[in-house]
Amino acid sequence: MIVNRSYRYRIYPNRVQREAFAKQFGCCRFVYNYFLRQRIDYYAVHKVGEGKKSLTYVDTSALLTQLKRPPEYIWLNEGNAQALQQSLRDLDKAYNNFFNKRAQFPKFKKKSNRQSFRVPQGFSLCDGWLHLPKLAPIKIVLHRPIEGTAKHVTITTTPAGAYYASFCCEYEIPEPEYKGATIGIDLGVKDFLVTSEGEHVAAPKHLRQAEKRLHRLQRKLSRRTKGSRGREKARIAVAKQHDKVANRRADFLHKLSRRMVDENQVICAESLNVKGMLANHRLAKSISDCGWSEYLRQVKYKGAWFGCDLLYCDRFFPSSKRCHDCGYILNSLPLSVRGWTCPACGTIHDRDENAARNIKTFCTAGTAGTHTPEKSPVRDS
Repeated sequence: MIVNRSYRYRIYPNRVQREAFAKQFGCCRFVYNYFLRQRIDYYAVHKVGEGKKSLTYVDTSALLTQLKRPPEYIWLNEGNAQALQQSLRDLDKAYNNFFNKRAQFPKFKKKSNRQSFRVPQGFSLCDGWLHLPKLAPIKIVLHRPIEGTAKHVTITTTPAGAYYASFCCEYEIPEPEYKGATIGIDLGVKDFLVTSEGEHVAAPKHLRQAEKRLHRLQRKLSRRTKGSRGREKARIAVAKQHDKVANRRADFLHKLSRRMVDENQVICAESLNVKGMLANHRLAKSISDCGWSEYLRQVKYKGAWFGCDLLYCDRFFPSSKRCHDCGYILNSLPLSVRGWTCPACGTIHDRDENAARNIKTFCTAGTAGTHTPEKSPVRDS
């Protein structure tokens, strides 16, 4: 089975290379925003007429060639032409995702957010150095070997000022061997995950642990004069702390998802409406800190690689209120009640364990479960 996998490495460009990266980021951002505006205006003019109602990648690619000719846009030729074409491909993909109801309408890129550009050809690795077109060799830390054939490399920078190179590689892995048990999992805030076998994985609460330091750093940032070097240093300190929180959360989710996939053949979970749950202002921060959607996404694509199916239970199925022994369903069960006794059979239930067992039972029976296998996308391992 051929899969795509990405490898991300830290790179350390010098001052000249950082300036070249900044120019390339700016060119790609400008091209994306410029042609997003062109597409919006084109649709506004032609939506009531006849013929084509939207520009395509081929159209914008031809317009980009003409855009580089006027003197006021001659600076676009300083960057990598292939990277500019990739920005147009990203814009076209964003439009397709919107019209296929997979994402929201494309937004204009900001200079203050994460910046990136992609190079599909002309790059290579040699003795700890990354070679890119129009740039001197860049120092790179290869903390693990690359497997497969690298198709393209993406250069990114974070608000904290760190630079990374991500290689999208295509390689062949053996067909997945399905082995292990079948479990149900119930995701929560206090316990990140409770299995039908009684295992409780406590929620690490990475953001909550870093809140005290974040508050102190953000107070320091608010007291600095806008435009000063001190404010820029304070901003970088805040961004680095947010990076630490994100990295710790990603590490926890990757390790837990891989362990669950290796130990089980089928994982049954509840289809949660996370976006709707975030409307609760009392639990929104804790829910966001957990990363449930990211965890299930990782379980899904890793399961396709290593032999584990992910089944979903309907979100309206009363998994917590239903007794897994006799099937009795309570009329109401407040979130503050963590355990209850079944009035019909007298079984004492832990709320989360009971929910996980019900999810497992109904997913495997096919009563409340759904499974739609898809081709595994490109993911960081």
